[in-house]
Amino acid sequence: MLKPLVPKVIVDSLTDFLDLESSSGILLVIAAVLAMVVANSPLAPIYDSLIDLPVGLRVGALEIEKPLLLWINDGLMAIFFFLVGLELKREVLEGQLSDAREIVLPALGAFGGMALPAAIYVWVNQGNDIALQGWAIPAATDIAFALAILALLGSRVPLSLKIFLVSVAIFDDVGAIVIIALFYTSDLSVAALVTAACCLPVLYALNRRGVSEITPYFFVGLIMWVAVLKSGVHATLAGVVLAVFIPLRDPDKESSPLHEIEHDLHTAVAFGILPVFAFANAGISLSGVSFESFIHPVPLGIIAGLFVGKQVGVFAFCALGVVLGIARLPDDLRWTHIYGTALLCGVGFTMSLFIGSLAFEGTGVNLLFDERLGIITGSLLSGIGGYLVLRMTLPEKLGSES
Repeated sequence: MLKPLVPKVIVDSLTDFLDLESSSGILLVIAAVLAMVVANSPLAPIYDSLIDLPVGLRVGALEIEKPLLLWINDGLMAIFFFLVGLELKREVLEGQLSDAREIVLPALGAFGGMALPAAIYVWVNQGNDIALQGWAIPAATDIAFALAILALLGSRVPLSLKIFLVSVAIFDDVGAIVIIALFYTSDLSVAALVTAACCLPVLYALNRRGVSEITPYFFVGLIMWVAVLKSGVHATLAGVVLAVFIPLRDPDKESSPLHEIEHDLHTAVAFGILPVFAFANAGISLSGVSFESFIHPVPLGIIAGLFVGKQVGVFAFCALGVVLGIARLPDDLRWTHIYGTALLCGVGFTMSLFIGSLAFEGTGVNLLFDERLGIITGSLLSGIGGYLVLRMTLPEKLGSES
């Protein structure tokens, strides 16, 4: 009898790791740390050459040529936003966002958690038109990282607190999508926009006719992605739009195309696309970093926005909603729990890096180091602070009812 190539203990350990709620966040941390190690080692020239490697695709007269970094940010992240769109649609139709009474508190928290960090960044960078392009960087929340930190507290975390954090992050994602669509677009191509718009009635017809096969949706979605990529609007938005038309139910079967795609994509996105994105975008050289580096207006505005603006914005707007009687605090939560979770919302890593890559690409000024330094520092402070607050305030053990 042949022995297995991989020992069973390794397979079991890997399976257990992938089943952990925190595993995707752990991989993000590993990818980010690895990128920083490589970028500060003799391998740095190889790292830079890799992410700047030109990659081209040509079909007849259509040609797309971009550095590998932009294929990751425009291509792979379109799949990530497609998954975000699927999750949003599911939550609105049958999930946590389907009950208006339960969404007011996280909706208020998300609004405050986007508005105040952006305002702080603008205040710190006032007078610098180029730096002000990054106003939305600290407005984002990385749900994978935040949930991973929350999962480190184990069974002490009540379900209502997880729901609150996920709901805030969902509204945060909606806000990020709107911001990208409205503010981070380049010169628009009318012909490409018309081509992308022509895809919409086709997708609508597929949905209305009850087509549950995914291939036609993906084929039209690919055409729409290329058109949006050429239009000047960021290509990731094509993923969100495509998700809107994926049917929730198959009229001929007791199945859900949306659920199936979401389930199939989740592992690839969480354990493949996001770690690759983190590795490609988190590599910054720390040579020459000093105290002055942190108080430069761009990183300082991001750090203050993520660490101060997020916690104050989320907590204050939630408290205001409860005081005004338009929102309700779950019975098993205390305000210290909301505050600790508000701190976790300041972990903006993936989405902040993504918005940062859009904010300064058309300015002609290289602020890559400044934005990444601010994002990593602000996210680190927020993650540590939120973990410590929740560890000190959550009960040691939850009752069976919780």
